[in-house]
Amino acid sequence: MAVKHGKTIFPKKKLRRVFENFGTMGLPADMHAGDKTEFIADGMTGFGNSTKRLFDILVSAICLFLFSPVFLICFFLIKLDDGGPAIFKQERLGRFGRPFYIYKFRSMRTDAEKDGPALSPADGKADPRVTKTGAFLRKHHLDELPQLWNVLTGDMSFVGYRPERKFYIDQIMEHDPRYPFLYQIRPGVTSYATLYNGYTDTMEKMLRRLELDLYYLANRSWWMDTKILGLTFLNIVIGKKF
Repeated sequence: MAVKHGKTIFPKKKLRRVFENFGTMGLPADMHAGDKTEFIADGMTGFGNSTKRLFDILVSAICLFLFSPVFLICFFLIKLDDGGPAIFKQERLGRFGRPFYIYKFRSMRTDAEKDGPALSPADGKADPRVTKTGAFLRKHHLDELPQLWNVLTGDMSFVGYRPERKFYIDQIMEHDPRYPFLYQIRPGVTSYATLYNGYTDTMEKMLRRLELDLYYLANRSWWMDTKILGLTFLNIVIGKKF
């Protein structure tokens, strides 16, 4: 028996080994090689992955140096706003399903999630938890700058899928168990889904994002990454929200 994905055929024996390797990544225990769910393999070659990592290291190091004055300005603006910590860190799941801390410039009040995880509205409504400085940082995507450190250390890549919290991943997997296929690759600062799905604040959008992320996983290449980076930069320049 073989399972097909596009033009690639995965023999049952090979597929079983793949699922065994994914056993520690959160796949449901009742999923197996004969399951109707098709395994989606990474579309990028080993050489492509190696050069992509080299690119991430070099460019993130250069950007950290070049943007260091911007880092200082953002740091002091946040401190002047409410005196709280400038850097916000939050646990996400990344490559191999391992938890890591994603870093951002803090754009919300320090007690923003005192009642538990909550997403900002994506319909243009103001989020009362966002500070005045935070709104400015978000508008210009400056709050994402500390993720350059995540890229340098290898927790993230410039292009991948946006990393999510386990709290929401568990909910996504109740509807679609394929999320752990993404653990084959590093999450990204930007993504194909970010461009075409925008900010996700509902389960419907989360499932749509997963479909786009899986499409990226199966088809990713240097050319695709280049287009995603170019479009992301263009959207930031024109002030598009995503």
